[in-house]
Amino acid sequence: MSKPYMLTYDLNSPGQNYDEVIKTIENDISTVCCKYWESSYLFRSNLTTKQMIDKLKPYLDKGDRFFITEIVNNKTGWLTPSQWDFINENIYD
Repeated sequence: MSKPYMLTYDLNSPGQNYDEVIKTIENDISTVCCKYWESSYLFRSNLTTKQMIDKLKPYLDKGDRFFITEIVNNKTGWLTPSQWDFINENIYD
């Protein structure tokens, strides 16, 4: 059963090609996701946080930082109505 997660990151090595990181997040880790922020994703996944990091490790450097956490439906923020609709319809049960 998929759960909602938030992933945020800093990819700190200049000159690196991080297309594989983004592709892995969007295609291999998440079942549905939104990326309304430069360095963060809100998504659903069937994987554990350890499984997610294991999938990302081949594309990361020691200077990179990732934080992934399961989230609950207790939220607020400043987004457009269509963004809130997507989150409420796709991220939370």
